[in-house]
Amino acid sequence: MPLTIAVVILLAVTLLYTLFIRAKDIPPADPVSPTQHLDERKATIYENLRDLQFEYRLGKLSDEDYAKTKLALQKELALVVAEIEKLQPKPAAVAGKKAPR
Repeated sequence: MPLTIAVVILLAVTLLYTLFIRAKDIPPADPVSPTQHLDERKATIYENLRDLQFEYRLGKLSDEDYAKTKLALQKELALVVAEIEKLQPKPAAVAGKKAPR
């Protein structure tokens, strides 16, 4: 019986502590990059290209299948890289420097 009471008290204290943590005690979340999902997709495509080349060298793919799949992955990669470049802020021109004429 004393063990049951101790367990109930422990659960109650744990529950109350969890429910009443102040918001200021919780550290702020790390900011998420607007291109994070695209960077992950780009890394996945590069990994797929490496795997494709490995399987081709092992002889698991025909020349035609290799070329077709490689081209499709490269096109997808180009789209992802273009989207990343579109979302990234453009560097500001350096103040005081004039463009050559």
